Parts: sequence; structure tokens; C-alpha cells
Amino acid sequence: MGAEFVQLSLTPILIGTLSAIACALPGNFLVLRRQALIGDAISHVVLPGIVLAFLVTGSVGTWPMMLGAAAAATVAVGLIEAVRRLGGIEPGAAMGVVFTTLFALGVLLLEQSDTSRVHLDVQHALYGSLESLIWFDAEGWASLVDPVALAGLPPELFRIAAVAALVCLLTAIFWRPLKIATFDEGFAATLGIPTAALGLGLVMTAAVAAVAAFDAVGSIIAIAMFICPPAAARLMTQRLESQIWWSVLFAVVSAVAGYVLAGYGPLWLGGQDAVSAAGMIATVSGLILALAARFGPHRARQGRVRRDDPQPQSR
Repeated sequence: MGAEFVQLSLTPILIGTLSAIACALPGNFLVLRRQALIGDAISHVVLPGIVLAFLVTGSVGTWPMMLGAAAAATVAVGLIEAVRRLGGIEPGAAMGVVFTTLFALGVLLLEQSDTSRVHLDVQHALYGSLESLIWFDAEGWASLVDPVALAGLPPELFRIAAVAALVCLLTAIFWRPLKIATFDEGFAATLGIPTAALGLGLVMTAAVAAVAAFDAVGSIIAIAMFICPPAAARLMTQRLESQIWWSVLFAVVSAVAGYVLAGYGPLWLGGQDAVSAAGMIATVSGLILALAARFGPHRARQGRVRRDDPQPQSR
């Protein structure tokens, strides 16, 4: 049983967990800034950029994918501004039109392109390939210290581990300015904090996390992890530090419980086939948010602001 778990389940669970953490950390600040749907938007925008990068380079390596996603994000920003100015509509509506259109364009490109030799198709874009990221060379827990077996680990694990470490490092380095600018942007500007550059850096960090997670877990989990764990964490505490830890906990629980329930839940209920791991992980994260909204100790304060407490506590 141990050997089977290490070979078939350990790496998918680790990849799903690291993806969830990498998305949830910047998601905390996006939720507090009322920009939670930026994570949704990024997950949509990266698709056409990734497909075009593959068509141009013939590779699904990290750098082509990152550059393609960055190019798509740049085009999206320009289109949003053009639609907003020419159409005279609000930014939210312009954002919705552009991101939906670009995602649809990415789906069309996938359907019309020959991506049969790589794991890149519409289903992969939505659900990822988490179940297929197994460790073929593992023969049990002893493989964790076997250099030959470790060389056969899925490359997606190293990629998302590096991105998760980068996101954690950036969060630690820019913690103070991020916290100040998130709760009081005007005060941050008076302290000399470059709020515009900080906000752009936050979005770029979220984009890097989305691109790294996209290959393994698809857009569904990336969207859910940007929003659900941070939103649930906000219902548990009014302290930003505690919120970060709550969101990481919820992200880990969603990834682990979702993957286990996807693989074994139907069997426990008498079914024959497993269900989508990405769909179950997103479902579990949504259930956690629903429970926090119902039973969270600070749920009553969300949605209204008291006169004597105009800003959430950031200590």
C-alpha cells in the first residue's frame, strides 16, 4: 500500500498542494484590495498566450510558457483600456469582455492546432493533468532518498516548488509595504511606498503563480485557490498575519482532501470510477468557504464597515 501511494498519489498531492499555496498567498492581498477576480482573469488570459508560445516554439517548457503568458497579459491590459475608453463602459465590464474573449480564442486555437504530441488540449486547460503526474520510478518510501528514483520525478513538481518558494520569498520581502498599501494606499504613498509599482508587482506575482499552476492543475483550481482560501481565511480573523496562515491551511486541506475524495470517494459510495481531481479540489475549497461564511467568527463584520472602525485591522 505504501509503495502504491508513493508512486501514484504522493507527487500529485504535492503538486496540487504547492499550486494551491502559490495561488492563495497573493490571493490574500487581491481579496483585501477587492481585486479577487484578477486571479480569474489571469487564469483566462494565459491560455491563448501559452498556446501561441507552443505554436511558435514547439515547446511546453517553462520560459516559452511564461513569455507567452506575459505577452497575452500585456495585450489584455491594452485591450481593456481600449474597450473602456472607446466604449465608455466601466472597467469591470471591459475586463469581463476581454478576458472571456481571449479565453475563447485560446480554446479555438487549441481545437485547431496539432497538440497531440504534447499534453495540451481543452480538457487539460480546464482540469489540468494532476492525475497523470505520477512517479513511475518510485518503489516505496525508500525512493525518497534514492538519487536514481528522484531523477524520475515529474518536472512539474520542481517547477511549482520553485514558484511557490519564490512567492513565499516575495511575500516575506515586501510584507510591510504590501500590508500598508493594502489597508491604506494614501498613507502608503505619503511614506514613499511606490503603490502603483507594488500593485503591478502583485499582479505579476499572481500571473507567475497562475502560469506555473496552469500546466499541472488547469484553470479551475487556479481560479478557486486565488479566491476561496483567502476569502474563507478573512472570515476567520481580522489579523493579516493570521489570515495568511489560515489561507495556507485551507489551501492545503482543499488540495489533499480534494484529491483523496476524487480518487476514493466514489469507491466508498459504491461507484466504479474516480472523478476529476481538479473539480473535487475546487469543490472542497468552495465548501470550506461556505462553512466559514456560516460559522466563521468574523462573518458578521464582512459586508459592512463600522463608523468607528473604517479600516480592517492589519496588526
